[in-house]
Amino acid sequence: MPTRIFLTSGDLMADRRYDFARDLQVKGDLPGAADLLLQATDLAPNFVTAWFSLGDIREALGERDEAVTAFRMAWAGDPDDRHGASLRLMRLGAEPLAAMPQGYVQVLFDQYARRFESALVDDLGYRGPELLFGAVLSVRAAERKPAFFRRAIDLGCGTGLAVSAFSKEVDHFIGIDLSPRMIEKARVTGLYAELEVADMVQGLRARPDASADLILGADVMIYVADLAAVLVESSRVLAAGGLLAFTTETHAGEGVILGDGLRYAHAAAHVREAVEAAGLTLPFLEARSARTEDSIPVPGLVAVAAKG
Repeated sequence: MPTRIFLTSGDLMADRRYDFARDLQVKGDLPGAADLLLQATDLAPNFVTAWFSLGDIREALGERDEAVTAFRMAWAGDPDDRHGASLRLMRLGAEPLAAMPQGYVQVLFDQYARRFESALVDDLGYRGPELLFGAVLSVRAAERKPAFFRRAIDLGCGTGLAVSAFSKEVDHFIGIDLSPRMIEKARVTGLYAELEVADMVQGLRARPDASADLILGADVMIYVADLAAVLVESSRVLAAGGLLAFTTETHAGEGVILGDGLRYAHAAAHVREAVEAAGLTLPFLEARSARTEDSIPVPGLVAVAAKG
């Protein structure tokens, strides 16, 4: 679900050249499109959207250095990085792996909110909430404890898919999401006692110690490069015996990578180490795919961490 936004240059001729370039790009004339985008940036040197599109085309043409230059110009012109130019630079190896820009994430999900559930569930066969529900039930059964939670926090709650899976097992649900439009959709469900527009870590930091029995992260860790902050804050917020259940994409190597879909993939050993470093135990970690793309299950993990 790539972002496609347009930030006007303020120059009518430059904007028109961009429009013509997009037409050529759609028709497959990438060199012609690149030439028009260069003309647009000559007219408007800070034309962020044109620079980003030029980087996209240069990369498609195999012109890495030129793509890097264009993406750097796009990023410099928009510090909020709403196009995600820094992510493209990471993929090209021109920048070290770092946090996903909040401006990009907010735009991405604000754009996606209206068609989120149909695209995710119908098109991608998304099954994250069901996988988490099964994993939590498995852990509670092994602990010989009832699967009922007084207070739960849904990180990156989106439109409320996870809360629907757990609604009968939770008395008080709190939803946190960076996208205001996603929060609007979640509010319509009537299943959340509280909803907050915030980054996951910021939202957790606002919560008291030992104030939640369950924290869910359904398909949100794929937007987190460094799990440490989320896990540490989750550990603080969880009451004794509480659970943190989350899904993430994974890969066969080590550590964290940024995949082709501009989502982070965490190796299983890395997840285990991060959970233990946060002072949590890991009673459940299994290889499960939460979505399917191009008829192929995306490699993933389902994890349930526990507060001792």
